[in-house]
Amino acid sequence: MHSLTPTPIKLISYDHDGEKARHFTFGLLDPKAMAAPEPGQFFMLHVPGAGAAPFTFTRPPDSQGVFRALVRQMGSVTSALFDCEPGSILGVRGPFGKGWEISPLKDRRVLIIAGGCGLAPLVSLTDHLIMQQYCNELVLLYGSRSAAASVLNPERERWGKDIPVIDILENRGHKHIGLTGTPMDAIDMVINRMKAIPDVLLLCGPEIMMQSVAREFVRRGLDAKQIWLAIERRMHCAVGTCGHCYMEHQYACKDGPTYRWDALQKLVARQSADRQAAYHC
Repeated sequence: MHSLTPTPIKLISYDHDGEKARHFTFGLLDPKAMAAPEPGQFFMLHVPGAGAAPFTFTRPPDSQGVFRALVRQMGSVTSALFDCEPGSILGVRGPFGKGWEISPLKDRRVLIIAGGCGLAPLVSLTDHLIMQQYCNELVLLYGSRSAAASVLNPERERWGKDIPVIDILENRGHKHIGLTGTPMDAIDMVINRMKAIPDVLLLCGPEIMMQSVAREFVRRGLDAKQIWLAIERRMHCAVGTCGHCYMEHQYACKDGPTYRWDALQKLVARQSADRQAAYHC
């Protein structure tokens, strides 16, 4: 049986990071209470009196049990978190889910495309790939609604010293002189910069964006088995019992949140077919 009892943590500090977003620093009261997460795994954050919600580690727990996560204020749990002050005692469970497959990235040309807060599940992985010089080439394309809504700005600036980091905004401000549009609009430019189709594509962000980009790269010749996505679902328990993240005989909290594109396509297609069949019954 999985324990649903959270481990106590302390809210250490937070930094404002984008529109209605903060980068929080937490500390485990017992530094050894959590197993080391893999890049892309998530945890359930419990806010007393408000409930729990899933978030990704942007920095895994260190030897002192200190870790970080990006949070955008969107509902009751995050609103309650934003009302908390440093020193508040909260709860955590995790790590959960399957992280990014790292071995297929070894010595390959890797393109990361992220949209909005979808960059958060890729932070630990990007740090690892840069630090270990794991890839033959690594490029990040980041899309956001506006400059004000862009998140993880310090991280992107730091990465830009080692790899190409390309930003594109949907809504151009009067001072914006960079790319305007969505990640789909920048595909030709990125491929030209890499001088070839990437060997591996990693995606995280709005599902409609990920699906459109994945289909476009398959059309251009990239094998669907070389495309990985991280998807969001309503995860309440994180251990596959509540059913909120159920997806055609799988649970995103256990079998995801990262999926290979060819496998995810089959799941989505079967789920859609089942829904249509149920509708016509």
